[in-house]
Amino acid sequence: VLNKETINQMSIQVKFFASLRESLGQSETTVEQASTVTEVWDLATQSATPPNNLLVAVNLDYANMQSQVKDGDEVAFFPPVTGG
Repeated sequence: VLNKETINQMSIQVKFFASLRESLGQSETTVEQASTVTEVWDLATQSATPPNNLLVAVNLDYANMQSQVKDGDEVAFFPPVTGG
């Protein structure tokens, strides 16, 4: 059961890689009180518009913006990768 005290104690590590790190001016931060990856993005970036084809991982597994997060999770954001 989640109560207000439990939610206030949540801690989700957020990491930004490559050009995202540079454009956002941070490589990592901590977010509290998020339940989805979208909420994590919004809180960590002050609601910046995510790039098209943003790649996301939760605890080293690929995820999407609707994926659920919980206390102790690590969420990583990667810019789209291009190759040639």
